[in-house]
Amino acid sequence: MNDVSRSRAPQPPAQDGDKRPLPASLRRNAPLVPVDSAGGQALAAVIAILTFLAALCAGGAELVATSSTQWRSDIAREVTIQVRPNPQRAIDDDVGRAVALARQTPGVEQAQAFSRQESERLLEPWLGTGLDFNDLPVPRLIVIKLKADTKPDFTKLRQSLRDQVPGASLDDHALWVSRLSTMANTIIGIGVFLVSLVLVAAGLAVTFATRGAMAGNREVVDVLHFVGANDDFIAREFQRRFFKLGLRGSAAGAGAALMLTIGLGFVTRSWRASPTGDQLEALFGSFSIGWRGYGLVILIALAVALITGIVSRLTVRRFLNGNG
Repeated sequence: MNDVSRSRAPQPPAQDGDKRPLPASLRRNAPLVPVDSAGGQALAAVIAILTFLAALCAGGAELVATSSTQWRSDIAREVTIQVRPNPQRAIDDDVGRAVALARQTPGVEQAQAFSRQESERLLEPWLGTGLDFNDLPVPRLIVIKLKADTKPDFTKLRQSLRDQVPGASLDDHALWVSRLSTMANTIIGIGVFLVSLVLVAAGLAVTFATRGAMAGNREVVDVLHFVGANDDFIAREFQRRFFKLGLRGSAAGAGAALMLTIGLGFVTRSWRASPTGDQLEALFGSFSIGWRGYGLVILIALAVALITGIVSRLTVRRFLNGNG
């Protein structure tokens, strides 16, 4: 008998204790849910991108919230008195009287009047340089700094200014504080909404990926059912694999977002002495999200990984129940 006929001859049955390996057609070395396949790598990349966007939205909202708190704190600690020129009165005397009244108010730490030149210099960004302000009724400003953790009652000061300094008005910046609060709360709300949308998009991507994996491994699932595996075992297997995949993608996206934030903070600190750096620092502070911001980014990454695992488990159960 030649070698070909010998290979086609039936093999004897395996005896007890026989360690003969199974044929290659019956062996399955790959896991039930391969995560290193092209589809798994593509899903990990999608999760990384979505996590990166969600982390940027959350970090931006945290940055605005921190800067807004600082702005409101600075504005709330200052009030201004504006003294308009009156041809029938000496404006320097009116300014001095207004400063004295302000310093007598409980809760006032400091009251400083701007000179005429300083008041005119405040108008240069709006009117330009080289103008003759002698014929313009430029008002004089008095900046009042309040003591920390105090909220003085300016009712008496307003009444005294009306009685003793005609043409003087006090501005406690309540309107500006209200507008800053509204703007900051709106931006924070938009950031939360965008993060929610990104999480929903991640859940949808995992749903479609899980359905595709189930369809591609339908025969394996049937064999598992045949040997006694229940739906919970199969669902846990998918959940474990997709959780690892989601954790890998979300960690990459969150890490990229943190690196970008740290890099932008380093750039703004290097520009601090320039006009552009001063403007950026005035708007965003030191461009640092702080420990709370870093914790928020890490929490988003964990949430994306958990959503990946939970959604895959629910999708598998729905598919196995015949509803998918």
